[in-house]
Order: sequence, then structure tokens, then C-alpha cells
Amino acid sequence: MMQRYFIRFSYDGAAYHGWQVQPNARTVQQMLEEALATLLRRPVSVVGAGRTDTGVNAVNMVAHADLPAGTDPSQLLYKLNRILPPDIAVKDILGVRNDAHARFDATARRYCYYVTTEKSPFARRYACRVGSGIDFEAMNRAAAILTEYTDFTSFSKLHTDVKTNNCRIVQAHWRRIDDAHWVFEIEADRFLRNMVRAIVGTLLMVGRGRMTIEDFRRVIEQKERCAAGDSAAAEALFLVEVKYPQNIYL
Repeated sequence: MMQRYFIRFSYDGAAYHGWQVQPNARTVQQMLEEALATLLRRPVSVVGAGRTDTGVNAVNMVAHADLPAGTDPSQLLYKLNRILPPDIAVKDILGVRNDAHARFDATARRYCYYVTTEKSPFARRYACRVGSGIDFEAMNRAAAILTEYTDFTSFSKLHTDVKTNNCRIVQAHWRRIDDAHWVFEIEADRFLRNMVRAIVGTLLMVGRGRMTIEDFRRVIEQKERCAAGDSAAAEALFLVEVKYPQNIYL
């Protein structure tokens, strides 16, 4: 008999071609499935809450897996962390209803994107250097517009297999950490591939005075990826939270 579990974990995405298994590329999903198979001596398939692109990080990613009933979550967590590479860490393994789904039952996801306005030997791996003179107040006024729309085709990777480009963004804003560091926080029910990085890249055009706030609105309304700015660098993006209804947990 099998029991479904949610596995909550974090990873540094620098060494991986994103989350999802793909041929001839090292991915986070591959590493987790291989570790589980080694410990349980049987193939194990895991389903993630969503995809992250090459180089993107996760503070709290969630995946579900069907494991033998009677599995001791605390022992499995301990053993997984012993054999997984240092850039992947399992935090929790929680029993859930057998029909619970890490992707489809998620009610919201939250990302953070970090930028720095100064050269820093310590932030360089996890923040995008944007230089000085960025108008964060203008970027916040533009970011507020995102909650007024649902179709984000302009910020989606082209030629994906999704059925709809509609998302419901519930918050999007820049927050100052200190004199040189800022973070963009965005939460929605779902995200399109490359969406957050495309939004950040376009907001930075506003912050640099290359696009007005009304121009930003028109970008959304055009529903054309070529209307938006370039995608911001992957290493500064973090998936920080995936939310679920409490009634799926045992």
C-alpha cells in the first residue's frame, strides 16, 4: 500500500537546468527522484508545485510522491539530506490525502527578486546589480497595475504548452531592505514560464526612465512578448512560498 507525502525543500538553482526532468541536463527533480530511488530501492516519481527555470532558486518548493505506507518521514528526511548534494535541502515530509496534488491544489505562489544598486562581492550570486538612479517609487506605481489584469501573455515565454495565460496577481511591490538592496515580492495563484523575470525586466525599464507607467500598462494590454522588456537574470529569483488548504494534510 502506498501513501502520498508532500516534500518541502529548498535549492540553489545555479547548477541545475531548472526543476523539471529533461534529457541530457541535470535538474532538481532528477536529483530528488534519484535520491528517493536509492533509499527506497524502487523508482519514485515526484510531482512539483511548478517549474523553475535554469538558475532560479527556491526557498520553499513542494513536491508530492507516493511512498510505501509506514514510511518514517523523519528518518527519510534525515537520509535524504545525507545523500542529496549540498545545494538541495529537504525541510519537511508531510502526510497528505492520497488525492492531494502539489501543483493543482496550490492556492498561491510567492516569488522574491533581489536587486542591488552597488557592487557587492557577497550579493553577486543572488542579486541582480542594477546600478544607481533607479526610481523604485515609479516601479511600485507600475507594479500596482499588475493586480488590475489577468492576461499576462506579454510576460510569458513563447510557444509554451499552457492552455491559458490568465493569472490572478494579488500583490506585487518593491520593498527596500537597506540603502543598496531591494526586493520585488509578487504573489499569484499561478505563474507563467519566465513571467516574474519578464515583469522585473520591464519594471526596470520604468525605473530607468525608458518606459512610462502608461507604457507599462500598454505592454500588458498588447499581449505580445516582444512589447515587454528583457528577462531579468535568473540567479536573483527565489520561489519563497507555495500555499495549500489545510484540509489536505493528515
